[in-house]
Amino acid sequence: MTDWQVSGFEEVRELGRGAQGRVVLARHAERGTPVAIKYLPADADPEAQRRLRHEARMLGQVDNPHVARLYRLVETDEGVAIIMEAVEGVPFKTILERYGTLEPEAALTVLKGSLLGLAAAHTAGVVHRDYKPANVVVPADGRSKLIDFGIATPEGASSSAGTPLYMAPEQWRGGPASPATDVYAATCVFFECVTGRRPYEGGNQAALMNGHVNKPIPLEDLPTALRPLVAKGMAKEPDERPASAAVFVGELEEVARATYGPDWESRGVRVLTGTAIALAALFPLAAAGLAPGASVAAGAAGAGASTAGSTGVLTALGTKTTVAIAGTAVVGATAGGVGVYQAGRGEPAPKETAASSSPAAPPGVPITLGRFRLSVPQGWKVQRLGEKGGSYRVDVPGRCPANAWYPDMRKTYYNSGCPSFAVLDEDQMLWTQEVQEARYRQGKGFHPANDPGGVCPPKPATYRMRTPDRLMKKGLAQVGSRKAEYYEWRFYCLAQDVNLPRRDPFIQKTWFFPQSKILIVDEWNIPGLEKILAGATWL
Repeated sequence: MTDWQVSGFEEVRELGRGAQGRVVLARHAERGTPVAIKYLPADADPEAQRRLRHEARMLGQVDNPHVARLYRLVETDEGVAIIMEAVEGVPFKTILERYGTLEPEAALTVLKGSLLGLAAAHTAGVVHRDYKPANVVVPADGRSKLIDFGIATPEGASSSAGTPLYMAPEQWRGGPASPATDVYAATCVFFECVTGRRPYEGGNQAALMNGHVNKPIPLEDLPTALRPLVAKGMAKEPDERPASAAVFVGELEEVARATYGPDWESRGVRVLTGTAIALAALFPLAAAGLAPGASVAAGAAGAGASTAGSTGVLTALGTKTTVAIAGTAVVGATAGGVGVYQAGRGEPAPKETAASSSPAAPPGVPITLGRFRLSVPQGWKVQRLGEKGGSYRVDVPGRCPANAWYPDMRKTYYNSGCPSFAVLDEDQMLWTQEVQEARYRQGKGFHPANDPGGVCPPKPATYRMRTPDRLMKKGLAQVGSRKAEYYEWRFYCLAQDVNLPRRDPFIQKTWFFPQSKILIVDEWNIPGLEKILAGATWL
């Protein structure tokens, strides 16, 4: 049976399909303006149809540039559909998956944009209830947009629905939804953006509930200046959080200006613009040939709106603009039983041609590693080592040996058994045991153990020597505006039977800062790392 289509629009491609309906990218038949359309057939579950109508009603009450627009609800004998703005951008979820963390200025910019969108919804009496990275889109202009009000509810209604990773304590208790519910979720995502991990994690919902309801907020993972902001936004009781999202925006701006200077937001927007453009191959309109040729370039300059031809749609539809939802590299479709995101079916790899056709694409993606910032290639991901301190491992795309080391250690150990390098603070660099040999000593090779063991890069499942065999190189190396003591040491891998000959040598490169007590360790000969470190920015 042929799927029904809204009259006056031509379907370009299907973005997702579920048990109850589908989401398509379409264009207006006369003007060619792109839109996203959620369809439910007439025989769809009545509850699914009710939710889709509900979503349209919720969106119809909100008008804000940080919320994607709803153009029309269509009901016919063939089914129900909503026509939405198709936003050219990348889901924030994808950005976090690719890069792990963002600079604080960029994280604050996303939080501010989300809070402004939520504040507009709250003014209309609507609580989103499901704020999460997948429901935030970053267009090429770096100005985030909020999408998918599929489970939004009038303020004061029951609030048990949501995404467990970001649900406020009152949602777990089945209490009423309020603006403070959305503030809590947005602050959780901000925490994840800055630290690279969620505030509470667990293998099941009981563990997550215990974390959100009972456990202290892990503020020690955050920069000191941001801790009061997160403490307010994630307070356990709703009445202890900011009175509204709009009030929280004011508090955020005060902290951001005091900590990062008056131009913090412009820097944050530039970072988000560069990050979005680096993933331009995922832009849905460009992939479908619907985006104006200058759209990405305009975004790179931080100018103009990212919505493709919204004025044309409004003129063509002859309807008042009242709101918004979805349409990104993945058009949100959780309402109406569609429940699909295109990326959920296997995210397409960025195409070389698409990336190279984007003017003003930045040379790298910014990451912050404690005391300094680097610009690294797309695909490098930051892993914070341990719950406290300022140690990080940067995992680099590349062939991971078949005998890679224990996966459960990858969250805490400086060498993952796969291509990576580490930035270690005093806690990780100076082993906590009292045995002298297990401590890093200036001018010596690094090996945080008392005996042979750990990861040996050529063969991660084998042992490695406790001490290096030979010093290969020594000198000073530039890391941003500072100079580090630079060493290259030769180590060997060892068979489990230590009586067998040593074999499989590798070079350990270290950069040590005696004053800052920072050690950078590369045991995988990461291509271009020396040049990347030379371009570091100290914070």
